[in-house]
Amino acid sequence: MLPALLKRFGLNQLWPTAGFPGGVHPVEHKITADSPIIELPLPPQLILPLKQHIGEICAPLVEVGEHVLRGQKIAKSQGYVSASVHAPTSGTVVAIQDHAIPHPSGMGRPCMMIEPDGKDTFDESRPPISDYRNADPAEIRERIRMSGIVGLGGAVFPTFIKMLRDQRNPVQMVILNGAECEPYLTCDHRVMLEHAADVLRGMDVIMHAVNAKNGVIAIEDNKPDAIAVMRGAIEAAGMKDVEVRSLPTRYPQGGEKQLIQTLTGKQVPEGRLPLHIGVLCQNVGTALAIHDAVCLGMPLIQRVVTVSGDAIPNPANVRVRIGTPIPFVLAQCGLQDLSGVRLIHGGPMMGERLPRTNVPLVKSTNGILAMKREALYSEQAVEEPCIRCGHCVEVCPVGLVPNELAWHCRNDQFDRGQEYNLFDCIECGCCSYVCPSHIPLVHYFRYAKGQVAKIEKERVFAEQSKVRSEARDNRLAREQAERAARRSKVRKQHAPAADGVKKTAADTKKAATTTSKTEDDKA
Repeated sequence: MLPALLKRFGLNQLWPTAGFPGGVHPVEHKITADSPIIELPLPPQLILPLKQHIGEICAPLVEVGEHVLRGQKIAKSQGYVSASVHAPTSGTVVAIQDHAIPHPSGMGRPCMMIEPDGKDTFDESRPPISDYRNADPAEIRERIRMSGIVGLGGAVFPTFIKMLRDQRNPVQMVILNGAECEPYLTCDHRVMLEHAADVLRGMDVIMHAVNAKNGVIAIEDNKPDAIAVMRGAIEAAGMKDVEVRSLPTRYPQGGEKQLIQTLTGKQVPEGRLPLHIGVLCQNVGTALAIHDAVCLGMPLIQRVVTVSGDAIPNPANVRVRIGTPIPFVLAQCGLQDLSGVRLIHGGPMMGERLPRTNVPLVKSTNGILAMKREALYSEQAVEEPCIRCGHCVEVCPVGLVPNELAWHCRNDQFDRGQEYNLFDCIECGCCSYVCPSHIPLVHYFRYAKGQVAKIEKERVFAEQSKVRSEARDNRLAREQAERAARRSKVRKQHAPAADGVKKTAADTKKAATTTSKTEDDKA
């Protein structure tokens, strides 16, 4: 029974002897691994969501009708956890309004529409930091912050925050993540092959900024050409403190905590960050973006994306401006008619189905997969009752019990779900991949996380409302007491004088006037 299941799901091993626990071996489908990066032309219009990162949404800095330059900041961050947005090309802002974004909900967010002028004039207000090794690390970190750089491996967490120096937890090692374990995706692979020197220089910038002594570039062994090229770049640069480590191919090898455990043997404690064990992990695409920002003065306005899937006539790795509509990108790869096609934003394991096609490419877009309906296993599968086989437990890289966790999430028992460490789930999809009952386990986990976040938001709002209500009641009570005190004071001032109290001149005059009036009445 077990060997048949292993063959059915394409698994070579369920119980690894080294590295992180669990994991699976899905069919790779790296059909674009040998496809050089192609520069795509500018679309007729760019659509830039004002929130392309974890954290607070950005505020527009320009107005409709205003002309902008390539690389110009057009939306500023409004909070610490945020990342600015820059114009991908020169042109005119034609609208600022809600528009659909790459999200499974299909909902919209505030977006800025730019119509390119075709000149691609660059904003030269940020000169390169050519001698970055002698620059203040704070200056480099500020340049990264101002350039809107986020993690390009999919997390889109503002990069400058991870590069904060902490004297209590100094960074000893910088890990550059080149594993790219998701099926179909090859954008990081091509970046390492075609921009090895720039990636290495970006890593050097990171190491200088955080004062790290050692660096490791982690690449899975299914990319021998990338391993050879990166080792050659290290040798050419004479960087003896950086090495390339070849890792066994296993999903999700590219997960931050799984990668750290494989390379160092250390586990990031629950509720803690890699920083707390002296490690900083960045994606190779992020390193390239850091190189461009520091050494070229160019903010994050473009990235390399894998366009693949069985519905794509010409699969490719493309360099494309952020904000380019996805239908335009697909058309450049030969796919014009999207009827009967399912779009996946990202890879097939952790990516999300797009209910709408008229959405832009954003900073988190590392892949666009166009799949025919009959090719998607999820389109044909019917969810069945759990048979308690335990495969989901065996492959979970975090050590959770997915079947029990999903049961609580499905029944809205969110407190129990958190007892089963709901928020430790990295949503890698290994459990859903091996489930013989076709249970969409990760979907339940995402639903529960969203509901918990909603409940917490409502709780915070209720507490804030309570505080505001109590403050209003206290203010009204204070004002009422002050009015009562003023009335009491006035009454005391106009009350009749008591016996034996000396009358004032005004009282004497008033009494005389009253007496005179009384005598006149008698007369």
